[in-house]
Amino acid sequence: MKTIRLILKEIIHRKLNFLFSLLAITSTVALFTFFFTTAQASKRETTRLMRDMGFNLRIIPKETDIGKFWLTGFSEHTMPEEYVNRFTEYKGLSYSHLTAMLHKRISWNGKEVILTGIAPKEVSPPDRAEKSPMIFKIEPGTVHLGFELATSNNIKKGDKIDIFRKSFNVARVMPESGSDDDVRIYGLLGDVQELLGMKGKINEIKALECVCFVPGRDSLTELRKELEKVIPESKVLRIQAIATARESQRLMIEKYFAFLLPFVLIVCALWVGVLATLNVRDRRPEIGIMRALGYGSGKVASLFLGKALIIGFIGAIFGFAIGTALSLNFGPDTFKVTAKAIKPLYALLIWSSIFAPLFTALSSFIPTMIAITQDPASSLREE
Repeated sequence: MKTIRLILKEIIHRKLNFLFSLLAITSTVALFTFFFTTAQASKRETTRLMRDMGFNLRIIPKETDIGKFWLTGFSEHTMPEEYVNRFTEYKGLSYSHLTAMLHKRISWNGKEVILTGIAPKEVSPPDRAEKSPMIFKIEPGTVHLGFELATSNNIKKGDKIDIFRKSFNVARVMPESGSDDDVRIYGLLGDVQELLGMKGKINEIKALECVCFVPGRDSLTELRKELEKVIPESKVLRIQAIATARESQRLMIEKYFAFLLPFVLIVCALWVGVLATLNVRDRRPEIGIMRALGYGSGKVASLFLGKALIIGFIGAIFGFAIGTALSLNFGPDTFKVTAKAIKPLYALLIWSSIFAPLFTALSSFIPTMIAITQDPASSLREE
């Protein structure tokens, strides 16, 4: 208790030194909290934006003619729906979402349209927490109508339409996309399979963030080799632009933090170290008197390191609060798609409360060693 009282008295006596040291630690923790929180938001934003561009992997029946596939946008052949479940049993792949789909060109209201069935539930890895779906959910007995079909037929949300003499409720009119989605009718996979008489059949599996765990290699060739172990009866297409965009974004964020974090830590360490050195210089007479009165090196060291630990702990709390406030204030304006997902990361508070005091103590180590090794006689003589 006596040591703590001495530390508190010294803090009160030399307020500016304490405040400047606290500012250094608070700023560092605040910057780290802000950047880490917004980095998480950036990853989520990228995932959602890439989702809007489309899934990065398409798995289709092996006998598909690729030329016709790119002309029509889907395979004319089918494969069993249960193929999608094989992914959950194979450990060599990493993926976030898998969706089974069935596409078929049909005649509706005198026009050729694309009827697309979407599985009611996406498949995610069994060892991951359940994530929000990356494709809109469709209720049984309802459809989502493409913009052009809705406009040309004067159909609105809530109307009923007939497909092959079966009535469906229009749950949503899709926004204009400028693609074949504008002449597409989306329905629940089971409903579409029943309409087409293709129960248990699909002609595409779409995947998001699907890569194979091959150290040092992530080429399309290696990816296909791994996927052939899961579904040998399929053909794999990777949307290279989307895959490249996702990888470039990930690498950019990693390089950014790899450069920024060491720079911030070095500046903070120098800042705290210089202030600690100045504190030692100002307290040379005081240290000399303490040593002359019989205070050992451990006692003197505890005063300096104890002060550093207190500064680090307080700075961690203030820094986390400021960094989180900045993230919540400015993050939603930057990451508009996932704005609601930006929340305080309280795990950062725990880690900051542990590492910030240790970092401050380490930065003060050299000045502390100077304090406990100096000759008390020379210190008193200077006084």
